[in-house]
Amino acid sequence: MFDFDNLREIWSTMKKNKLRTFLTGFSVAWGIFMLIVLLGAGNGLGNGISYNFRFMAENTATSWSRYTTLPYKGFQPNRSIEFTEKDLLAVKREHPEINYLSAANYRNDTITFDKEYLTGEIVAVHPDYAFIYYKPILSGDGRFINDVDIRDKRKVIVITPRMVEVLFRDSVQPLGQYVKVGSLMFQVIGIYQDENNTNNAPAYIPFTTGQALYEGGHRIRYLEFTLNGVNTEEESEAFQERFRESMARRHQFDPADKNAIGMWNSGDNFRMWQGMTNGINLFIWIVGIGTLMAGIVGVSNIMLITVRERTKEFGIRKALGAKPSSILRLIIVESVLVTAIFGYVGMVVGIGLTELINYGMEMAGANSAGSNPEDTTVFRNPTVSLGISLAATGVLILAGVLAGYFPARKATKITAIEAMRAE
Repeated sequence: MFDFDNLREIWSTMKKNKLRTFLTGFSVAWGIFMLIVLLGAGNGLGNGISYNFRFMAENTATSWSRYTTLPYKGFQPNRSIEFTEKDLLAVKREHPEINYLSAANYRNDTITFDKEYLTGEIVAVHPDYAFIYYKPILSGDGRFINDVDIRDKRKVIVITPRMVEVLFRDSVQPLGQYVKVGSLMFQVIGIYQDENNTNNAPAYIPFTTGQALYEGGHRIRYLEFTLNGVNTEEESEAFQERFRESMARRHQFDPADKNAIGMWNSGDNFRMWQGMTNGINLFIWIVGIGTLMAGIVGVSNIMLITVRERTKEFGIRKALGAKPSSILRLIIVESVLVTAIFGYVGMVVGIGLTELINYGMEMAGANSAGSNPEDTTVFRNPTVSLGISLAATGVLILAGVLAGYFPARKATKITAIEAMRAE
């Protein structure tokens, strides 16, 4: 059974070869340090990509009308295509993949309350828009556009906290107040959360109201929707083909004319970036584990040298009645101690470095949540989870056992007489 005398003996052996023990342990520490740092970098890249898609559902698509470039059934090219209410009703019926759906028309206008005013973007939308692009409203801050607003073409508006600061300076409760948008009065019904408190965040009004006031009562500039069951690039291309064909039937243009309507799917970009991230993470694991294994091989080689140097000692032990299992245990424990102690140091230093980098990014504002969709980053929160760190520690201890086992097995197979004859 392992006792304190064995531990003291192992410590004495390590002290006799301080430089060799340090260099061997350093290789292990460096391997786990590099693995942690590389994994942190990979996580930072993945978090940055996820952050860039934070304001939309994972599979969000947008379509907008453009101009034809091909003649079709007597129609000349360069003909303007305009989406209408018929398209809004038809696309969800014809395409079961579409979940949330909203039309959207954009314009810039002046918003005024009393003597205060600002110029901002006004977006006319349907209720589903809040789920497509995540527009949360806290309890007590009113509500978003609903179906009754759409049906009755109400002149209501949902604004941002920044608009509240600018327009309602005298501590006036914004909800229920009327603001002037251009020359028309709209009642404030909600304040949606805008974490970055930017001046660029738009206000929202019912789509039917904006359509009647600004688009001649019929035009739709954008169709915004989310997709279910469209998870691969091939499925995305097939959906876009079907969508273009259905639009071509209603608007009489060539289905092969890709310029007639524009289409963009966030899922395509997300899958492209996700594929790149997965490839980088795979490369990181290969490099990191390779570096760690190089250190473990170094430990194993050092243990082989240790066994050779102590061959006569092991022969004497056997001659005095020591069991092979005690010698096996002694060498394995020494190997595990070297890998565990130095590996733990390397892991702590690696985690400390990633946390320090993350702290510096937080102080610089790089990790702060933003509400502007154009506020993008490619690197964010480069830390490693506790689960990964514990898994790395477990792999390290297992590697230490293996690094010591093979040299130890060699030592136990040497007979006492052969061992005592060794020089």
